[in-house]
Amino acid sequence: MNKRVLRKTDGRALILYGRQPIPADLPAPSPSAAPFAPNGHLRWHPLRGEWVAYATHRQNRTFLPPAAYNPLAPTTDPAVPTELPQGTYDVAVFENLFPTFTSGAHDPPSLTVATRESKGTCEVVVFTQQPDASLGALPLWHLEMIIEVWGDRYRELGARDDVAYVYAFENRGVEVGVTLQHPHGQIYAYPFVPPIPARALAQERAFFGATGGTLLERLVAEELATGRRVLYEGPDVAAFVPVCARYPYEVWIATKRRTASLADLTAAARADFARALKSVLLKYDGLWSRPFPYIMAIYQAPTDGGQYPEAHLHVEFYPAYRMPDRLKYLAGSEIGAGVFTADTDPDDKAAELKAVQVAL
Repeated sequence: MNKRVLRKTDGRALILYGRQPIPADLPAPSPSAAPFAPNGHLRWHPLRGEWVAYATHRQNRTFLPPAAYNPLAPTTDPAVPTELPQGTYDVAVFENLFPTFTSGAHDPPSLTVATRESKGTCEVVVFTQQPDASLGALPLWHLEMIIEVWGDRYRELGARDDVAYVYAFENRGVEVGVTLQHPHGQIYAYPFVPPIPARALAQERAFFGATGGTLLERLVAEELATGRRVLYEGPDVAAFVPVCARYPYEVWIATKRRTASLADLTAAARADFARALKSVLLKYDGLWSRPFPYIMAIYQAPTDGGQYPEAHLHVEFYPAYRMPDRLKYLAGSEIGAGVFTADTDPDDKAAELKAVQVAL
């Protein structure tokens, strides 16, 4: 994989990745002429015991623009620059113009609750130059490259002193709040370990201390043994509807053996991960005549300098919850109490997904 790091005129980084060498003279356009200087902050929520991020400048971010003004497409008119240049590359990463976390965050307000700078960074990962593509429609070599890009960003961002957790994700569909239709994901590099992975790590840590293995290793082995909910099995990776699924059509992808991060995958395991990822996404799109909306969350080991032998790389897919025909609403119990009521059986939804034939 070839990599080229450029600097936009507003100060943000642009990183291009490709199969072919990337020319050094490519421009690094920006739709903004102003210097990049957003400033958010964090406030402590004493009852939930967690940080809440405040970034009011995000109110001005681009919202569902027409195709002619797609900021994630390569620039065609220098007078109307986008985020990306014309050129030979396959994947692009740049600092979000409307971030929640930035390395330059400073001077949080003094309030009755604890506050701190929202240090870290937010990056956009543009999966392809094709605006009408989707992650699942990309060829396997392209998915392998995206996985390698995620691993590269994990290593680079995780090495920073202000980053404790690198979280890559994709929001797909207006049903989950997507504001740009061009296929892309995001990376949030947090200055703390977020509550959900922190809680999962605590469960894993207790199990690892007692057994020397991970809960996910056991769960994957149990799913493969029964086979009822398994959507893909390769030499290194499995995809399945978990027995404890909270959402209809929820799917997990996990390595069979404990692996800390995408950066730790071998080339063979990365290829296997790409096959699992493509299988799941094609099955999703095979369910309906319209694009299947979801949130894809990638969980990896924290990068705060601690030791996490219990960390186990995996991906969780949460189908959108605002489509009333076959998915789920989140209501008072889920939002207010954090207790999910599953309206469907994981085995039934797994059977529907398994029935969708895909060609890799």
